[in-house]
Amino acid sequence: MKSVFWFLFIAALAVALALLVGDNHATVTLFWHPYRIDLSFNLVLFALVGSFVLLYLALRGLALLRSLPEQAQRWRASQMERAVYAQVLDALAYQLSGRFVRAQSAAQQATELLASLPPQGVIHRAQLEVLAHLLTAEAAHALGSHDRRDRALAAAVAPGQPPEAGPAREGALLRAAAWALEARDAGAAQRWLADLPQGVARRIQAVRLKLRLAQLRHDTDGAIDMVRLLAKHRAFTRDAADSVLRGLLLDALRDTHDATQLQRLWQGLDSAERHHPDLALAMLERWQALAGSATRDGEPWPPAVQRLVQDALVSVWKGYDGLSDGKRRRWIVLLESALPRLDAQWLARVEEAQRARPDDAGLQYLAGQVFLQQRLWGKATFLLEQASRGLQDAELRRRTWRSLARLAEERGDGDAAQAAWKQAALV
Repeated sequence: MKSVFWFLFIAALAVALALLVGDNHATVTLFWHPYRIDLSFNLVLFALVGSFVLLYLALRGLALLRSLPEQAQRWRASQMERAVYAQVLDALAYQLSGRFVRAQSAAQQATELLASLPPQGVIHRAQLEVLAHLLTAEAAHALGSHDRRDRALAAAVAPGQPPEAGPAREGALLRAAAWALEARDAGAAQRWLADLPQGVARRIQAVRLKLRLAQLRHDTDGAIDMVRLLAKHRAFTRDAADSVLRGLLLDALRDTHDATQLQRLWQGLDSAERHHPDLALAMLERWQALAGSATRDGEPWPPAVQRLVQDALVSVWKGYDGLSDGKRRRWIVLLESALPRLDAQWLARVEEAQRARPDDAGLQYLAGQVFLQQRLWGKATFLLEQASRGLQDAELRRRTWRSLARLAEERGDGDAAQAAWKQAALV
């Protein structure tokens, strides 16, 4: 379509010229004393147009001739810029392929080429400089040359760089923090992470590094916050997040130093975490270690403590079927020690569970202890004797025989009591 319009334009111009000069008898007379020169108007017109074209072409040629040095300089800068890009790409390719010596050499050549160029000679110069230094540091780290790595890293994260170098500099800071964590240098990692801009510090990669730093510094509270944040952003799968978080919460429960701190930590968990059997069991064990010895047997707990312990006991009780044998033993020992402070609802709950699962030796033992506290000697003796034959755990069997010995003493059966004490000693 464009060529058609050009053809129509040329045709119209030819027609106009034909109409103008085809039958034009005008003349142009020049007087130069004592001469008179008569010229055709068409000749004068074409001469003027030709002179203009020749003058224009002469000026354009002169301008091009004068611009040759500048064009040569731009061409040389363009060639060097291409060389810089090629060296950076080579360094990245060698780094990814594991050829670290060549990667380091290519990155250093890119740095030297950039230093030889004028300040405004390369587009994205600041980013290229940071990337070249970072690739040099990456290769030096892989080769174990930490001094060279630190020098290149310092050049990559130097302050006062243009805004366009921001993303590359942020990547260098993240890599520096990761290397510090690999070296287990918590102080250096903290300093690198502190240099990150506020927006970068909330990115998933930065949060992962903060999690590793918290684990290195045994900062359980900080690690828990980081895991929750990563789970919120779906950086972990649900199962992985639950597993890591559960392990950290178990460590936090074991690291509490007093009952008040334990109570505050437990109340800070969400509902799903407080209802997890493993966490509830760990909380109860830690509570018994911190506060159980300070409270006399049978003495009632304060209402807040009573509610906290009751909720934890219910959480473990609901997950009893999923507990391992070792955790069931620990749970039974805990519940037995708490029975004097529990209400009748708990006693009925234990009896009902034992009737539903009559072959469970652990529940037989627990129900026997319930009947023993209710002073129902016959039922207690029957269940404890059954438990003594089915229990595999030595500690629970020892406790069973001791209870049977006390029951025999209550009945006045000295021989049975002596036999039970003997069995308890032999377990």
